[in-house]
Amino acid sequence: MTHSFDKDYWDQIWTGDRATSMSTSEPNPHLVKEISGLEPGTAIDAGCGSGAEALWLAAHGWSVTGADVAEAALTCAGHRAAAAGLHEQVAWVRADLSTWEPDVRYDLVTTHYAHPDMPQLDFYDRIASWVAPRGTLLIVGHLHHDADDPAPEHGHGHGSSRPPAEASATATSITDRLDPATWEVVTAEESQRTMLGSGGHSTTIHDVVVRATRR
Repeated sequence: MTHSFDKDYWDQIWTGDRATSMSTSEPNPHLVKEISGLEPGTAIDAGCGSGAEALWLAAHGWSVTGADVAEAALTCAGHRAAAAGLHEQVAWVRADLSTWEPDVRYDLVTTHYAHPDMPQLDFYDRIASWVAPRGTLLIVGHLHHDADDPAPEHGHGHGSSRPPAEASATATSITDRLDPATWEVVTAEESQRTMLGSGGHSTTIHDVVVRATRR
């Protein structure tokens, strides 16, 4: 089934049944692992949702922009920033990431399971172009599985435990698009982790993680 990840889709997700649990999410562990050792600078979280990753970055000295298409997500993120005393460290931007372009380049560009209304790998190409020289690109996404693989658990209200093919990727499919003359790939992993889902049930998350440094 093909999904349209447009503004209406994400507005429905962020005002639907799962909005409460998504609004209290913790920062992605891959972000914490990959970024903790970097010198803070400017950062953008593309598809920031309720702001967990943007706020973690802000709390660790980064000057952050959080961009998302869903107004309800940004409203929640703003409330979380205010409650944490970080409202001056994060700028929230409502943006369609399939067309929006920042007017600056960032020391860190990161995204976590975001999939706007465009091909997934093309989206990764777009945000890679926002990385400043010697800056870092960190992609955390849904791992793509072949049709005959057991379906991994998945969220976002897709109506299936398997992420749609157009919203997933593999480490190789991402790194193949990073020109070695421009990028040094630091991390290219496919992994799984277990977390508590709705109702306290364990959920297995299958991730693809790519971190690269612009030369």
